[in-house]
Amino acid sequence: MSATQQPETRVPKRRVSSLKQPIDELYQPQPTYRRAMTSMAKARYPVVAVIFLLLIALCAVFAQQLAPKDPNRVEIFDTLKPPLSTNRDGEMEYVLGTDSTGRDVLSRVIFGARISFFVGLAAVGLGGGVGTILGLTAGYLGGRADDVIMRLADVQLAYPFILFAIMMLTILGEGVLNLVLVLGIGQWVTYARIARAETLVQREREFVEAVRALGATEARIMFRTILPNILTPLIVIASFNVAGVILSEASLSFLGLGVPESVPTWGAMLANSRNQLLSGSWWLAVFPGVAIMFTVVSLNVLGDWMRDFLDPRLRGSGRGL
Repeated sequence: MSATQQPETRVPKRRVSSLKQPIDELYQPQPTYRRAMTSMAKARYPVVAVIFLLLIALCAVFAQQLAPKDPNRVEIFDTLKPPLSTNRDGEMEYVLGTDSTGRDVLSRVIFGARISFFVGLAAVGLGGGVGTILGLTAGYLGGRADDVIMRLADVQLAYPFILFAIMMLTILGEGVLNLVLVLGIGQWVTYARIARAETLVQREREFVEAVRALGATEARIMFRTILPNILTPLIVIASFNVAGVILSEASLSFLGLGVPESVPTWGAMLANSRNQLLSGSWWLAVFPGVAIMFTVVSLNVLGDWMRDFLDPRLRGSGRGL
């Protein structure tokens, strides 16, 4: 060995292997459900919203078992009973009171959750599905198809929705299915415009060109390649629109254009309470109004969290992991 030659230094293999495992674990991606649970726990408010919505969903599904009475049962001798009142035998029977015909308010609020939730989810599903397909078709094909679909959207946007709903329900008549159809038609424009804008961006991406070069059909490119990449903003919009549809159903039921009188809904309960408010029967409007308010607020909080969670720019910021 010469005087200028330096001894060779080697890093022990044991030290390299000991550092490699923590690095691999650090960069290993978490499952989506675990990230969602962690993000929701840090935000806190979405947890409360989910718990409340689960309670409303349980009331909607098991209304027959949870309601203490038949929501349409009339008790002539127990009309306009206040909350926590007793029956003729001295037993507390009406937790939330009764209406002008003696029907139990608690039972009607529980059964009202079934109609409100069904109408909200069904109308958003109908409008979202139709709007997404039309927007995807317009954005991908372009040309005449794009012009026709977007001009139809412009025509509907130019006409006030509440007037359109009143006109359609007057023609079609009352009924849950007619209400879902009208509210679903009023929702498709929003999804179509968003889906079209996202499709115009996605169809120029390299992975779409690669799939096209492999010989994929146009339908496969649209529904198997582009559609999964534009669902994130549509899901967020849908979570907000459910709350809007519930409010629309309550408004139309308040005007007497929703579902038949025999079907209890929160909006119809508010409509029936108009004549009793001045006489001091406040509970007829407060309890269905509170149910609508908390349901809408919970849906908006959950939609706000979903927007942050699904946005990759917010990952690691504490809002959307």
